[in-house]
Order: sequence, then structure tokens, then C-alpha cells
Amino acid sequence: MASGLALAAYGLLLVPGALLVWRRPVVALYAWIVGLAAHNAVMAALYGAGVRGGALTAIQAWKEILLGVALARVALEALRAGRLAFRPHPADVLAVAFAALVCVYAVLPQSWLDGSADHGAIGLALKHDLVPVGAYFLGRSVILRGEDLVRLVWTVVGTAAAVAVLGLLDDFFVPISWWRDSAVVDYFHKHLGYDYHGTGGLPENFVFNNGGDAEGFYRRLVSTFLGPLASAYTFVVALLLAAAFLRRVRILIPLSAAIFAGLLFTFSRSSLLALAAGLVVLAFVRRRWWLVAAAIATLAVSVAWVHAFPDVAPQGKWTQQDLVRQRNNARNQPGASGSAGSIDEPSIHSHWISLREGVRTVVHHPQGFGLGNAGQTASRTGTTIKAGESNYTEIGAETGLFGALLWIAWGLAVFTALVTTAWRTRWWAAAGIAAAFGATLVLAVQTDVIGDPWMAYCLWALAGIAMRPLPILRE
Repeated sequence: MASGLALAAYGLLLVPGALLVWRRPVVALYAWIVGLAAHNAVMAALYGAGVRGGALTAIQAWKEILLGVALARVALEALRAGRLAFRPHPADVLAVAFAALVCVYAVLPQSWLDGSADHGAIGLALKHDLVPVGAYFLGRSVILRGEDLVRLVWTVVGTAAAVAVLGLLDDFFVPISWWRDSAVVDYFHKHLGYDYHGTGGLPENFVFNNGGDAEGFYRRLVSTFLGPLASAYTFVVALLLAAAFLRRVRILIPLSAAIFAGLLFTFSRSSLLALAAGLVVLAFVRRRWWLVAAAIATLAVSVAWVHAFPDVAPQGKWTQQDLVRQRNNARNQPGASGSAGSIDEPSIHSHWISLREGVRTVVHHPQGFGLGNAGQTASRTGTTIKAGESNYTEIGAETGLFGALLWIAWGLAVFTALVTTAWRTRWWAAAGIAAAFGATLVLAVQTDVIGDPWMAYCLWALAGIAMRPLPILRE
């Protein structure tokens, strides 16, 4: 009954939404900015309400359906006009080449490559790798007016501020026991297939354990994304867009303050470093050197926050089962440090080891293992993980060294085009998106950025839009 009602309501929302996207493809971007911020929370709530299996999977596909409708519309318009809506750029060629290579690896027999992924894992990996390409070409193809970019920035910043405020309220007023008893645990384990071993079965990064208190831990902001990293990446993009737009609307200052507070409580140290890198890019393309001071201040705050976080973060207590697991982990990691700034801190150490081993895997197995053998895709499907954490090593482990080089070349080509456009036109939108894209390339060194749907859909579409400057927005 619950699944039938949910599917009926889904159809009533999806059909008019798809029609709107067909009429004006940029509507899909608005839907993704807001909808993907709430996606995980809504899906977990539906799971808790009894919507399971294929019905929930169908509902989860709303984002791919809107992308397909939008791309079909811009392709039809290109066929009618007899030409593309944009002038081809080297980055476009690299994107097509990368997508073609991914498709080739999707059909190559895994036995040829020493891979072990099944068809389900291959399908998930195919979607993972191709969504940024599709979103990018949608951005390249849509025709926007000047006020559209302003509205898009307000949508990003407003959404990020709402996520930050909700996350802070959750951190300080909702006990961790509520999360342990919620449908989130079963949604991640039973529907998505993740094997998490955090407190009460939650993802490990829901909390931070600095090793100083054997009985307790510190809460991290997870908000509607149900994860600190996805929240942090959205906050970084929003803050850089707001900084590019700040001179025009002063109300962005309190919104940015709320977003920055949310970013701090995600306790994502890499995101703070990426934010500083993005501010340096923004300073360069906007020719405003106060942004360099802001980058330096961000670095100073990130260093201080590592030490201040345990004093201000809300705390929680381990369950007895958690304590058994913690003691076992301590025995297995005798050199681990509880200091958040130490290379031996478990999270930092894990990222470093994963990156190092991933690079070795790509170098020693340059032909790749095929799609589905790396990262969260392999984790979800029980496939042996050949590489993880870094987008660069994950793509290299699946599509070989050539695939990794294509991915890197495409990212750098897009970033260079955005910086060039921003520098030449002094267009605030190109500057902000260039800064956000540069920050994301930094984040991708130690995390699967495109595994976060908000980034894969929204940022890559915005990058495609900003590569073609709008003359009416030039300063």
C-alpha cells in the first residue's frame, strides 16, 4: 500500500516536472539544486514509511529522468537548427572521448581485465561516470538570460543556508539515539547496500572520535544530505559563488555566515583547504586581493578549528556494541593518533593510504579492471575494491591509466576555460564557478566528489553554462 501511494504521488510530481523541463531544460538545474539537497533524507523517510525495493529505486531515479528529458530536448533543438547550441571547445572533445571510453569499458568482459564486478555494479559505475558528462553538456546547451544566473546563485546559496541551519539545529537539539533508531540505518544497509560500522550502524563519518574519551565522540553536521562530506562540498560551492556575487547584495553576508558555520561543524578539513584554494582562484580572476586575505584567514581558522572543535561540538556516547568495536579497532591500529591534525589520525591516515595504494594500482595495472571495481560502487555491490577515495585513482582503476588521464585532462580543460572566460570578461558568475570547480578538483584528490549527486549534476552543469559567457552580464 505504501509503495503504491508513493508511486502515485511520485507520478503526479514527476510528469509535470518533466514537462516543465522539456519546455525549459534549465528547470532541471533548479530541481537538482534543491531536490538533491533533500534527496537522501526524503528517501530514508520513504523507506521508513514502508516504500521498499523497486518502488523506492524508481523514485530515486527522478534525477536521471530529468537529465534524460533535458538532454533529449536540447538534442532535438540542435537537430532542428542543424547545429549545436554552442561552439565546440577542446574540453567538449575530451568529455566525449571520456564518455566513449567509459562505454567501451562497460561492455568489455571483466575476465579480460581481471575485474569481478557484476552487471549491477557495472550499471552503477556507468551512471556514476556519465552523469557529470551529461550535466556538463546540458549546461553547454541551455540558453539563459542574465537574470537566470542570478536566480541560480540565490537558489544555491539559499539551499545551502537552509541545509546548514537544519544541520546545526540537528547537531545541538536532536540526540544521536534518534538517528540510531531511525530508518537511516536500514536505508543505507538494506536498500543502498553499504556496510557501515559507525555508532548504531550509522556511517562512520557521522561522528568524530578523537580518542581522548573512550566513552564518547563528537557530532558532525550531516543535515539532509545524511553525511558531513556531501554537506561540506555544497557549502564550499555556495560560499565561493556568494563571494563572487557579494558586492551586489549585502544580504549574502548573513547567509554566508550561516553556511560557513555549517561548514565548520561538518569538520571536513579537506573542504576548508579546498575553500581556501577556491578563494585564491577567485582573487586571481576577480583581481580583488582581499580575497587572498580571506583565503589566508580560512587556513588560519581551519588550523584553529582542529583544536577548538572538541570544546564546542555536541557530544554523544558510544553504545556497548560500539565500545567493543572501538576496542577492536584500537588493537588493529596501535599507532593511531587521536589528534585531528596528525597524519596518524585514522581518517587522515586512511585517506593517505587509500590514495597511495590507488596510485600504485593504476600504475601496476594500467589497463584497468573494468567498471564497478572501485570506490563506493564496489563497496555497495560486494565487489573487491581495487581503489577508493580519490576520483582520479578510482577512474584509473576502472578505465585504466588512459581513462584517468582523459578525466584529468577534461577537468583541467574545463577549469582553464572557466578561468580564461572569467579573466577576459570579468563576469562574476564565471569567476565564482571557476573557483568552485577548482576547489572541487582539489577535493577529488582524496574523495569521490562525483559520487555526491549534488556535485555531479549541479556543479558540472554550472561549469558548462559558465564556459559560454553571457555578454549582458559582463562588467
